[in-house]
Amino acid sequence: MLKSLPNIITFGRLLAVPLAVYLILTGELRSAFLVFVAAGISDALDGILARVLNARSRLGGFLDPLADKALLVSVYISLANIGVLPLWLVIMVVFRDIMIVGGVLLLTALDEPPQMEPLYISKANTLAQIALVALELAINGFALESPVVFSFTLTDWTQALVASTTALSGAAYVARFAPIFSGQNGH
Repeated sequence: MLKSLPNIITFGRLLAVPLAVYLILTGELRSAFLVFVAAGISDALDGILARVLNARSRLGGFLDPLADKALLVSVYISLANIGVLPLWLVIMVVFRDIMIVGGVLLLTALDEPPQMEPLYISKANTLAQIALVALELAINGFALESPVVFSFTLTDWTQALVASTTALSGAAYVARFAPIFSGQNGH
């Protein structure tokens, strides 16, 4: 039972997705912020427990990124729906994720499953995406002012960071998968 705890926590995070979406779409951004923070804490906790309990599993290897992506993509779409995030940025974020997942599925179908070690730029992108959501939910949920830094708000800077890391991460994955798709992988 103890070895299942990380996966149970991850599944709980997945179940938080519809709650976060509901809270955002109904204007309960303060509560959505708390759910998002709790989901972030659960992500860290399940990873720590998986290492400490030596409970890494194949299921967890699939479930954890699925829960992360489901939460981020759903929250991004919801925040665009209520006008908090610009639609162009959300389309960029969602397209990158669809491109990566589609590439992995296609390669798997072609019996060329890629090694999916996350790239550093992808980790930076995920961190920037999380920071933007937390920032926007906190500012909008608690009626705060976004600080101004060099004539732009902190949210403007964070949106620019997300756009940049999304583009760089997407390009890095295309570069990683291109040799496989073009037949230059030795087959």
